[in-house]
Amino acid sequence: MMKQNCWEFKKCGREQGGIKSAEFGVCPAALSTKVNNVHNGKNGGRCCWAVSGTLCGGSVQGTFAHKVGNCMSCDFYKIVINEERSSGSLKNATDILNMLK
Repeated sequence: MMKQNCWEFKKCGREQGGIKSAEFGVCPAALSTKVNNVHNGKNGGRCCWAVSGTLCGGSVQGTFAHKVGNCMSCDFYKIVINEERSSGSLKNATDILNMLK
C-alpha cells in the first residue's frame, strides 16, 4: 500500500501534473525514481529529506548535509520516521543516500 508522499502532505502542487509544477517546476523528490518505494512512497516522496534541491518554506534546499537540520523539524519527516520505525521498516539515511548515487 502506498503511503502519503510529501507533496500530498504539504500540498505544494509540485508533483508531476501538480497545480504549481508548470510555474515552479516538478520537485526533485517527485522525480527521484532511484528511491521509488522507499518507505512505501512514490519516488522520493517519503524520503524527501535525502533528495537535493527540494523546497522548504518556498526556498530551495541544498544537499542532505545542508538541509537535514531543517528537515528534522518538519512535521512530515517526523510522521514518516515514526511510522516506519514502528513498523520496523525505517531505512537509514546512509542507505537512502547510496541509492541516490
